[in-house]
Amino acid sequence: MGTKEPAKRKRRSAEAGTVSYGLPLLFSFFLLWEIAPRLGWLNRIFFPPLSEVLVAWKDLLVSGALGEHIGISLQRAALGFGLAVLVAIPLGFLMGRYSRFEKISDLLVQTLRNTSQFALLPVFILLFGIGEASKVAMTFYSSIFFLLVNTISGVKGVDPLLIRAARSMGTTDLDLFRKVILPASIPSIVAGARLAVKSSIFAVIGAEMLAAKSGLGYLIQQSQLMMETADMYAGILTLTAVGLVVNYLLVWFERWATAWKDHSEASPH
Repeated sequence: MGTKEPAKRKRRSAEAGTVSYGLPLLFSFFLLWEIAPRLGWLNRIFFPPLSEVLVAWKDLLVSGALGEHIGISLQRAALGFGLAVLVAIPLGFLMGRYSRFEKISDLLVQTLRNTSQFALLPVFILLFGIGEASKVAMTFYSSIFFLLVNTISGVKGVDPLLIRAARSMGTTDLDLFRKVILPASIPSIVAGARLAVKSSIFAVIGAEMLAAKSGLGYLIQQSQLMMETADMYAGILTLTAVGLVVNYLLVWFERWATAWKDHSEASPH
Protein backbone atom coordinates (compact mmCIF):
# COMPACT_ATOMS: atom_id res chain seq x y z
CA MET A 1 0.00 0.00 0.00
CA GLY A 2 2.85 2.33 0.82
CA THR A 3 4.30 1.87 -2.64
CA LYS A 4 0.97 2.36 -4.37
CA GLU A 5 -0.04 5.73 -2.88
CA PRO A 6 3.16 7.66 -3.77
CA ALA A 7 2.91 6.26 -7.31
CA LYS A 8 -0.66 7.57 -7.57
CA ARG A 9 0.30 11.00 -6.26
CA LYS A 10 3.24 11.17 -8.64
CA ARG A 11 1.01 10.26 -11.60
CA ARG A 12 -1.62 12.88 -10.67
CA SER A 13 1.09 15.52 -10.25
CA ALA A 14 2.53 14.69 -13.67
CA GLU A 15 -0.90 14.95 -15.30
CA ALA A 16 -1.63 18.28 -13.63
CA GLY A 17 1.74 19.54 -14.83
CA THR A 18 0.98 18.45 -18.40
CA VAL A 19 -2.33 20.35 -18.37
CA SER A 20 -0.80 23.50 -16.87
CA TYR A 21 1.99 23.48 -19.46
CA GLY A 22 -0.57 23.41 -22.25
CA LEU A 23 -2.76 26.24 -20.94
CA PRO A 24 -0.69 29.18 -22.30
CA LEU A 25 -0.83 27.84 -25.85
CA LEU A 26 -4.57 27.18 -25.54
CA PHE A 27 -5.19 30.72 -24.25
CA SER A 28 -3.06 32.10 -27.10
CA PHE A 29 -5.21 30.19 -29.58
CA PHE A 30 -8.40 31.65 -28.11
CA LEU A 31 -6.89 35.14 -28.04
CA LEU A 32 -5.95 34.84 -31.70
CA TRP A 33 -9.49 33.65 -32.43
CA GLU A 34 -10.82 36.81 -30.81
CA ILE A 35 -8.55 39.38 -32.44
CA ALA A 36 -8.04 37.90 -35.94
CA PRO A 37 -11.60 38.61 -37.15
CA ARG A 38 -11.64 42.03 -35.47
CA LEU A 39 -8.42 43.07 -37.22
CA GLY A 40 -9.69 41.85 -40.57
CA TRP A 41 -7.30 38.92 -40.82
CA LEU A 42 -10.33 36.64 -41.16
CA ASN A 43 -13.79 37.35 -42.55
CA ARG A 44 -16.15 37.91 -39.60
CA ILE A 45 -19.05 36.47 -41.58
CA PHE A 46 -17.35 33.08 -41.79
CA PHE A 47 -15.20 33.27 -38.66
CA PRO A 48 -16.76 35.47 -35.94
CA PRO A 49 -14.77 36.49 -32.84
CA LEU A 50 -14.77 34.09 -29.92
CA SER A 51 -16.79 36.53 -27.79
CA GLU A 52 -19.65 36.42 -30.31
CA VAL A 53 -19.51 32.64 -30.35
CA LEU A 54 -19.73 32.57 -26.55
CA VAL A 55 -22.76 34.89 -26.63
CA ALA A 56 -24.42 32.56 -29.15
CA TRP A 57 -23.51 29.59 -26.96
CA LYS A 58 -25.09 31.29 -23.92
CA ASP A 59 -28.27 32.04 -25.87
CA LEU A 60 -28.55 28.43 -27.03
CA LEU A 61 -27.97 27.22 -23.49
CA VAL A 62 -30.52 29.57 -21.91
CA SER A 63 -33.14 28.69 -24.50
CA GLY A 64 -32.72 24.99 -23.70
CA ALA A 65 -31.95 24.10 -27.33
CA LEU A 66 -28.31 23.25 -26.64
CA GLY A 67 -29.09 20.90 -23.77
CA GLU A 68 -31.73 19.15 -25.87
CA HIS A 69 -29.32 18.62 -28.78
CA ILE A 70 -26.59 17.33 -26.44
CA GLY A 71 -28.98 14.91 -24.75
CA ILE A 72 -30.26 13.51 -28.04
CA SER A 73 -26.76 12.98 -29.45
CA LEU A 74 -25.49 11.30 -26.28
CA GLN A 75 -28.57 9.09 -26.11
CA ARG A 76 -28.02 7.86 -29.66
CA ALA A 77 -24.32 7.27 -29.02
CA ALA A 78 -25.04 5.43 -25.75
CA LEU A 79 -27.60 3.13 -27.39
CA GLY A 80 -25.25 2.19 -30.21
CA PHE A 81 -22.33 1.68 -27.83
CA GLY A 82 -24.44 -0.40 -25.44
CA LEU A 83 -25.54 -2.71 -28.23
CA ALA A 84 -21.92 -3.03 -29.37
CA VAL A 85 -20.90 -4.11 -25.86
CA LEU A 86 -23.62 -6.78 -25.77
CA VAL A 87 -22.45 -8.22 -29.10
CA ALA A 88 -18.69 -7.63 -29.13
CA ILE A 89 -17.68 -9.04 -25.73
CA PRO A 90 -19.34 -12.48 -26.12
CA LEU A 91 -18.22 -12.68 -29.77
CA GLY A 92 -14.69 -11.60 -28.84
CA PHE A 93 -14.58 -14.26 -26.13
CA LEU A 94 -15.60 -16.95 -28.63
CA MET A 95 -13.11 -15.79 -31.27
CA GLY A 96 -10.28 -15.41 -28.79
CA ARG A 97 -10.95 -18.68 -26.99
CA TYR A 98 -11.81 -21.04 -29.86
CA SER A 99 -9.37 -20.91 -32.76
CA ARG A 100 -11.65 -22.81 -35.15
CA PHE A 101 -14.47 -20.33 -34.62
CA GLU A 102 -12.01 -17.48 -35.21
CA LYS A 103 -10.84 -19.01 -38.48
CA ILE A 104 -14.45 -19.30 -39.68
CA SER A 105 -15.51 -15.78 -38.70
CA ASP A 106 -12.32 -13.72 -39.06
CA LEU A 107 -12.59 -13.04 -42.81
CA LEU A 108 -16.13 -11.68 -42.46
CA VAL A 109 -15.15 -9.59 -39.45
CA GLN A 110 -12.13 -8.10 -41.23
CA THR A 111 -14.23 -7.35 -44.32
CA LEU A 112 -16.86 -5.48 -42.30
CA ARG A 113 -14.23 -3.81 -40.15
CA ASN A 114 -12.57 -2.25 -43.18
CA THR A 115 -15.82 -0.89 -44.61
CA SER A 116 -16.42 2.75 -43.67
CA GLN A 117 -19.47 3.35 -41.51
CA PHE A 118 -20.15 6.58 -43.38
CA ALA A 119 -20.23 4.71 -46.68
CA LEU A 120 -22.88 2.43 -45.15
CA LEU A 121 -25.10 5.24 -43.87
CA PRO A 122 -27.28 5.17 -47.05
CA VAL A 123 -27.69 1.42 -46.52
CA PHE A 124 -28.76 1.95 -42.91
CA ILE A 125 -31.27 4.59 -44.03
CA LEU A 126 -32.69 2.25 -46.68
CA LEU A 127 -32.98 -0.57 -44.16
CA PHE A 128 -34.13 1.33 -41.08
CA GLY A 129 -35.46 4.63 -42.43
CA ILE A 130 -34.35 8.15 -41.45
CA GLY A 131 -35.47 7.76 -37.84
CA GLU A 132 -33.52 6.81 -34.74
CA ALA A 133 -32.79 3.22 -35.79
CA SER A 134 -30.45 4.19 -38.64
CA LYS A 135 -28.41 6.50 -36.39
CA VAL A 136 -28.16 3.89 -33.64
CA ALA A 137 -27.10 1.33 -36.25
CA MET A 138 -24.41 3.75 -37.43
CA THR A 139 -23.00 4.20 -33.93
CA PHE A 140 -23.21 0.46 -33.26
CA TYR A 141 -21.26 -0.33 -36.42
CA SER A 142 -18.62 2.31 -35.75
CA SER A 143 -17.88 1.12 -32.21
CA ILE A 144 -18.25 -2.66 -32.27
CA PHE A 145 -14.92 -3.45 -33.93
CA PHE A 146 -12.82 -1.54 -31.39
CA LEU A 147 -14.44 -3.58 -28.63
CA LEU A 148 -14.26 -6.83 -30.57
CA VAL A 149 -10.58 -6.59 -31.50
CA ASN A 150 -9.53 -5.59 -27.99
CA THR A 151 -11.63 -8.33 -26.42
CA ILE A 152 -10.01 -10.93 -28.68
CA SER A 153 -6.58 -9.53 -27.80
CA GLY A 154 -7.39 -9.59 -24.09
CA VAL A 155 -8.64 -13.18 -24.19
CA LYS A 156 -5.60 -14.37 -26.12
CA GLY A 157 -3.33 -12.55 -23.67
CA VAL A 158 -4.56 -14.48 -20.62
CA ASP A 159 -1.78 -16.50 -19.00
CA PRO A 160 -2.21 -20.12 -20.16
CA LEU A 161 -1.06 -21.31 -16.73
CA LEU A 162 -4.13 -19.71 -15.17
CA ILE A 163 -6.40 -21.47 -17.65
CA ARG A 164 -4.70 -24.84 -17.12
CA ALA A 165 -4.89 -24.45 -13.35
CA ALA A 166 -8.61 -23.65 -13.55
CA ARG A 167 -9.19 -26.61 -15.89
CA SER A 168 -7.36 -28.96 -13.54
CA MET A 169 -9.91 -28.06 -10.85
CA GLY A 170 -12.80 -29.00 -13.12
CA THR A 171 -13.90 -25.43 -13.96
CA THR A 172 -16.68 -25.21 -16.55
CA ASP A 173 -16.41 -22.96 -19.61
CA LEU A 174 -18.83 -20.47 -18.07
CA ASP A 175 -16.95 -20.26 -14.77
CA LEU A 176 -13.65 -20.08 -16.64
CA PHE A 177 -14.97 -17.06 -18.51
CA ARG A 178 -16.42 -15.33 -15.42
CA LYS A 179 -13.63 -15.99 -12.96
CA VAL A 180 -10.45 -16.15 -15.04
CA ILE A 181 -10.67 -14.89 -18.63
CA LEU A 182 -12.98 -11.90 -18.18
CA PRO A 183 -11.12 -10.36 -15.19
CA ALA A 184 -7.77 -10.83 -16.92
CA SER A 185 -9.12 -9.30 -20.15
CA ILE A 186 -10.66 -6.20 -18.56
CA PRO A 187 -7.68 -3.85 -19.17
CA SER A 188 -7.74 -4.61 -22.89
CA ILE A 189 -11.55 -4.43 -23.09
CA VAL A 190 -11.66 -1.07 -21.29
CA ALA A 191 -8.98 0.32 -23.62
CA GLY A 192 -11.14 -0.75 -26.56
CA ALA A 193 -14.19 0.79 -24.91
CA ARG A 194 -12.45 4.18 -24.77
CA LEU A 195 -11.89 4.10 -28.52
CA ALA A 196 -15.39 2.74 -29.14
CA VAL A 197 -17.13 5.50 -27.17
CA LYS A 198 -15.25 8.21 -29.05
CA SER A 199 -16.01 6.53 -32.36
CA SER A 200 -19.70 6.25 -31.51
CA ILE A 201 -19.89 9.98 -30.74
CA PHE A 202 -18.11 10.90 -33.98
CA ALA A 203 -20.37 8.57 -35.95
CA VAL A 204 -23.58 9.95 -34.50
CA ILE A 205 -22.48 13.52 -35.26
CA GLY A 206 -21.80 12.54 -38.87
CA ALA A 207 -25.16 10.79 -39.15
CA GLU A 208 -26.96 13.80 -37.69
CA MET A 209 -25.32 16.09 -40.21
CA LEU A 210 -26.64 14.00 -43.08
CA ALA A 211 -30.02 12.75 -41.92
CA ALA A 212 -31.48 14.22 -38.74
CA LYS A 213 -33.59 17.04 -37.34
CA SER A 214 -32.01 17.11 -33.91
CA GLY A 215 -28.67 16.56 -32.18
CA LEU A 216 -25.36 18.42 -32.17
CA GLY A 217 -24.54 17.34 -35.71
CA TYR A 218 -27.85 18.73 -36.93
CA LEU A 219 -27.26 21.99 -35.01
CA ILE A 220 -23.83 22.46 -36.62
CA GLN A 221 -25.00 21.57 -40.12
CA GLN A 222 -28.20 23.62 -39.98
CA SER A 223 -26.38 26.66 -38.59
CA GLN A 224 -23.89 26.45 -41.45
CA LEU A 225 -26.67 26.24 -44.05
CA MET A 226 -28.47 29.23 -42.50
CA MET A 227 -25.17 31.19 -42.26
CA GLU A 228 -25.56 31.41 -38.48
CA THR A 229 -21.85 30.91 -38.05
CA ALA A 230 -21.71 31.93 -34.38
CA ASP A 231 -24.21 29.15 -33.59
CA MET A 232 -22.22 26.75 -35.75
CA TYR A 233 -19.00 27.41 -33.83
CA ALA A 234 -20.92 27.23 -30.56
CA GLY A 235 -22.01 23.73 -31.57
CA ILE A 236 -18.45 22.79 -32.50
CA LEU A 237 -17.10 24.06 -29.16
CA THR A 238 -19.82 22.13 -27.34
CA LEU A 239 -18.87 18.97 -29.20
CA THR A 240 -15.23 19.53 -28.24
CA ALA A 241 -16.18 20.03 -24.59
CA VAL A 242 -18.35 16.89 -24.60
CA GLY A 243 -15.49 14.92 -26.13
CA LEU A 244 -13.04 16.15 -23.48
CA VAL A 245 -15.41 15.32 -20.61
CA VAL A 246 -16.16 11.87 -21.99
CA ASN A 247 -12.44 11.21 -22.54
CA TYR A 248 -11.51 12.11 -18.96
CA LEU A 249 -14.43 10.08 -17.58
CA LEU A 250 -13.22 7.09 -19.56
CA VAL A 251 -9.64 7.61 -18.35
CA TRP A 252 -10.95 7.62 -14.77
CA PHE A 253 -13.07 4.50 -15.42
CA GLU A 254 -10.10 2.70 -16.98
CA ARG A 255 -8.00 3.38 -13.89
CA TRP A 256 -10.79 2.29 -11.59
CA ALA A 257 -11.42 -0.91 -13.57
CA THR A 258 -7.73 -1.81 -13.66
CA ALA A 259 -6.77 -0.67 -10.15
CA TRP A 260 -6.32 -4.30 -9.09
CA LYS A 261 -3.61 -4.67 -11.73
CA ASP A 262 -1.60 -1.73 -10.38
CA HIS A 263 -2.00 -3.09 -6.87
CA SER A 264 -0.77 -6.54 -7.85
CA GLU A 265 2.24 -5.07 -9.65
CA ALA A 266 3.13 -2.93 -6.63
CA SER A 267 2.75 -5.79 -4.17
CA PRO A 268 5.99 -7.51 -3.08
CA HIS A 269 6.53 -11.05 -4.41
